[in-house]
Amino acid sequence: MTARDIAFDPPGTRAEVEEGAALTPRFDRDGLVACIAVDARDGQVLMLAHMNAESLARTLETGEAWYWSRSRRELWHKGATSGQIQRIVEMRVDCDQDALLIRVEVGGDGGCCHTGRRDCFYRSVVREADGRVVLKAAGR
Repeated sequence: MTARDIAFDPPGTRAEVEEGAALTPRFDRDGLVACIAVDARDGQVLMLAHMNAESLARTLETGEAWYWSRSRRELWHKGATSGQIQRIVEMRVDCDQDALLIRVEVGGDGGCCHTGRRDCFYRSVVREADGRVVLKAAGR
């Protein structure tokens, strides 16, 4: 079976979506579903990306994370150029099947962010005493 062979049925009733055994992703109007990647070893959130039906099917077929790049408008095999391949350890879907959570082992240097950091969530949103909202390095 290849990614082209995998088709996702449209979501059924609320009970089928929330309690059933069928994966029926609720893609948004752009054909995307949000996907959060976390490190399988320590649970650290690494990144948020999006999948379309083809990237989700390729992920299921290969066991490695594939995404849809909204900025480049193309499929993106995470780590294909950086070596930071994300091998899927577990995939979960939320209650209404409009978001995915993948637990991954990251290849290469173990990083994930295109800025060279381990993860994409490296800044905290902080409200200053004077009311300004600023970004500061996250305390880890």
